[in-house]
Amino acid sequence: MANITRFSPLEDLLADFNRGFWVRPLSFPAETEIKLKIDVKEDDKSFTVHADLPGVKKEDIQVDVDNNQVTIRAEVKQEKEEKKGEKVVYRERSYGMASRSFALSADVDASAVKAEYKDGVLNLTLPKKASGAAKRISIS
Repeated sequence: MANITRFSPLEDLLADFNRGFWVRPLSFPAETEIKLKIDVKEDDKSFTVHADLPGVKKEDIQVDVDNNQVTIRAEVKQEKEEKKGEKVVYRERSYGMASRSFALSADVDASAVKAEYKDGVLNLTLPKKASGAAKRISIS
């Protein structure tokens, strides 16, 4: 005997929708996601930070240092245009802001920070603040 199933367009549509909707995140191909990837290294005298900021202009980068808290902000502007002759066929613009904050294990001497931006990489040298030598307290 043949198996007969009932056809329900609404149930089929909902089943197809639920099957993939909750598994895959929504993405919009026209939008560019901006991520700040950083490396932090420490030695006895300072911290060294390397932050990848491809396609960002030096003027659009902001670095804030407050004691041991470091914040890097970058504004990304990307414009793409394709022309055929004098007629614009395709134009796309995307703008966004990326920010990354992190705390270091020691306070930073903000007056001696060095920052260099070259080939899409921001290099920060963050000298540690000179702290007084440990002092033993006598108990009376």
